[in-house]
Amino acid sequence: MKIYNHIKSTIDEKGAAFFILLDPDKVDFFRLEDFIKVAEDSGVDGFLIGGSLIISGDFESLIQKVKSYTKLPTIIFPGSITQVSKYADAILFISVISGRNPEHLIGKQVLAAPLIRKANIEPLSTGYILVDSGTTTTAVYISGSLPVPRNKPDIAAATALAAEYLGMKFIYLEAGSGAQLSVPNDMIKAVSKVCSIPIIVGGGLRHPKDVVEKVSAGASVIIVGNFFEEEKNWSSMKDFADATHHKKGIIV
Repeated sequence: MKIYNHIKSTIDEKGAAFFILLDPDKVDFFRLEDFIKVAEDSGVDGFLIGGSLIISGDFESLIQKVKSYTKLPTIIFPGSITQVSKYADAILFISVISGRNPEHLIGKQVLAAPLIRKANIEPLSTGYILVDSGTTTTAVYISGSLPVPRNKPDIAAATALAAEYLGMKFIYLEAGSGAQLSVPNDMIKAVSKVCSIPIIVGGGLRHPKDVVEKVSAGASVIIVGNFFEEEKNWSSMKDFADATHHKKGIIV
């Protein structure tokens, strides 16, 4: 419960938590230490590591490198059951509840559970809801499931509520890596209205004002990945963190 409690306390203290997603295929290992230093100085609360596909990247090496550069939480965001490592602090134990593919609802989880137990890392049970973002994302394609339509916040709300009743600790509203459109604000509002567990929102966030909107709508954790893969965008990392940490009185 260490990482779960850390995330909850961060939300209580700052209003919301800000995490950066690192994809092993897209990280520049030569600049990683510099990147982590910028992230720490900017007020980032932790890192997610993983990807729907890992073709050329070194998953375990990335986790170990990140852990050697920072004491911030390092959490696996798995794209498959091969993405389990004893070097991480925790793992999002994801069930794709927006779809009806049994393999991603419970099948892969049965295979992954013993690996997670052996690795002795903290599982964070997460109801994963894919949301239509204007394009077919890798997550949608790999999972073989339809995303929730953008104009159906009631479906997302009912699905999220079912996940909470099943005992899941987080709801993850996902537009997808490189999404054209982010999760609609009215969908976040609908989910936050019925759920008492933290709502994670990621995909398509390219400006601090986007973050302000998502947090105002009810997001408890903000995830940004692709945007910070370009070094020219590192300078805006603090603005994203400040936009997330609204309890600190930052105006963006």
